[in-house]
Amino acid sequence: MARKNKKSLHNTRCPICCILPPHLLQSVAINGESHHRNWAFQTLNLSAQIRGRRDAVGNLFFAPSPGVKRRTIYNAKNTQNLPGILVRGEGDPPTTDIAANEAYDATGATYDFFYEVFERNSIDDKGLRLDSTVHFGVEYDNAFWNGDQMVYGDGDGELFQRFTKCVDIIAHELTHGITQYEAGLDYNGESGALNESFADVFGILVKQRLENETALETDWMMGEGLLAPNVKGTGIRSLKAPGTAYDDPVLGKDPQPAHMRDKYMGDDDNGGVHINSGIPNHAFYLAATEIGGYAWEKAGKIWYISLRDRLRNKADFKTAADTTIKVAGELYGVDSSEKTAVENAWLKVGVI
Repeated sequence: MARKNKKSLHNTRCPICCILPPHLLQSVAINGESHHRNWAFQTLNLSAQIRGRRDAVGNLFFAPSPGVKRRTIYNAKNTQNLPGILVRGEGDPPTTDIAANEAYDATGATYDFFYEVFERNSIDDKGLRLDSTVHFGVEYDNAFWNGDQMVYGDGDGELFQRFTKCVDIIAHELTHGITQYEAGLDYNGESGALNESFADVFGILVKQRLENETALETDWMMGEGLLAPNVKGTGIRSLKAPGTAYDDPVLGKDPQPAHMRDKYMGDDDNGGVHINSGIPNHAFYLAATEIGGYAWEKAGKIWYISLRDRLRNKADFKTAADTTIKVAGELYGVDSSEKTAVENAWLKVGVI
């Protein structure tokens, strides 16, 4: 399939994309003990400050790097200074810092996934260096892509563990970078929910490939292992059963819908970008499990080509549905079982 020319990066939005949604942190601020509330307010305030600094600077543009994997890990030493002190570069041996090693390994797994499965050369497809900063802030409960690099907090230890612990979280955030360079999906409403959903989809696919799991073998849970042992939950989002990832007195109940009839219609969370992503997430799960096999081979390819070549910044759920159905037909045939599976998936979640 011929690839369309990429649009100019000057037309691409570059938001701060955090793995934890604000509604979850707000629940902690309301329901938690005093020290939990302090952590939540600190994370919310710091995230807002980071977004403000990003908005003031605007989009940043970077010269292409050599077409090889180049990982660089920095340590902020619990400050907010980026990138921090260099602790590990490409090819260096492991350090004594587990977070630095986890960031290095998971970033490599993400690069390898996109390069080996889709022939993509890093985030920008031109070999962009993969920079990461660990130990950002004090007990910072989040991880984010800032348009240039990955940043990870250590978590508070009682509700959330370190944010480098889960490869799917790291791959999720790096996928936001790919979306930045490709579809440039606006970070609000349905386009923002698609932005989050594509990040979840490829985050989970990186984990599945690393663990050699088929669509029917994997649990489809984002962030498994991130929650502290005393928290009542398995992860932060479920593609298989949106709304069931956690139900905890402090974190609240997972609010994600799996169907358009339950779509969140409020203004919080940029119009529900982390909440309503459950709908396209579930559509991908349904398509991938109906197709069967390794989810990245066919369903993932359909979603990747749609993101890379077809979708643009204002795309909504119906646009994504029509696009993925069309791409499936082009790749596998208009009467193929793959196209039927994608169409069935969007029908079952009420988008078409």
